[in-house]
Amino acid sequence: MKQITLNIPENKFAFFMQLVHSLNFVQVAESPSEYNPEFVDKIKNSQREYKEGHFVTVEKENFKSFLGIE
Repeated sequence: MKQITLNIPENKFAFFMQLVHSLNFVQVAESPSEYNPEFVDKIKNSQREYKEGHFVTVEKENFKSFLGIE
């Protein structure tokens, strides 16, 4: 048996999975590290915001007051 990894565009994934499941000779292996799609979207959004310069820096000395725990 052979195994492959594919990168499928998000907007085509549902269609692709329907197609794959219709083939009786294909077994779909679930990834052991499936992540919550909402969580992944939050991380990607944070990465985009960081690249665009939307972030705050805090000096180590001011960290507790920044969090409001001092």
